Amino acid sequence: MPAPDSALAQPPARTAAIWAALDPVVTGSPLQVLDVGGGSGMFAVPLAELGHQVTVVDPSADALATLHRRAATAGVGERVRGVQGDGDRMPTALPSADLFDLVLCHFVLEVVDDPASTLQQIAGVLRPGGRLSTASANRAGAVLGRAVGGHPVEARALLTGQDPAPARGGPARRRFSPEELLTLLAGAGLEPGEWRGVSVVTDLLGASTGADADALRALELTLATTSPYRDVATGLHVLAVRP
Repeated sequence: MPAPDSALAQPPARTAAIWAALDPVVTGSPLQVLDVGGGSGMFAVPLAELGHQVTVVDPSADALATLHRRAATAGVGERVRGVQGDGDRMPTALPSADLFDLVLCHFVLEVVDDPASTLQQIAGVLRPGGRLSTASANRAGAVLGRAVGGHPVEARALLTGQDPAPARGGPARRRFSPEELLTLLAGAGLEPGEWRGVSVVTDLLGASTGADADALRALELTLATTSPYRDVATGLHVLAVRP
């Protein structure tokens, strides 16, 4: 198959900043890609459509079943492999010889037992010179989101890193500051690049905004690297390199 010319031409506004960072990495020769916690294939299937071989590790059998259906529908089933397992126990989920050119770890560090251990394991399956794309919940964005949503008590709790609503069920979720995320990456022996804001305004607007999709996407791309706007984005994104 010919090498892909570019990543998604029109990604969703919410994830436009992530795709913009990935574009120079995934444009060109086919890569071996690992998507940790990649679920139903929001990133895996488009990357397979670009010609890359993608392995998804996810604990949910239902999500992996959806991944395989989506990949088959897109005609890339042979380039997508699903492995049931936890992101913080990858040595038990993957063959020991597997090494990857690119690893995605998007919104996983919030819920694993030990983010530092997870990143160290990821570093161990990256080829030298390989890239890690990591996205995580931004504490400042979570505070703003809870505040404008009418939940000031939860917003104050988030300021100190507490789970603001543990009674809602599910695992406790962490939120990170840019400095915390960059420190975690460096501690795993990776070299992080500049951080970007993910969904600076899209999540605040909601699904029924009616805003022009192209204009909103262009705004997100501009704000993603511009402070003070990126500082209150829903998420943080960093590309890091294994030396």
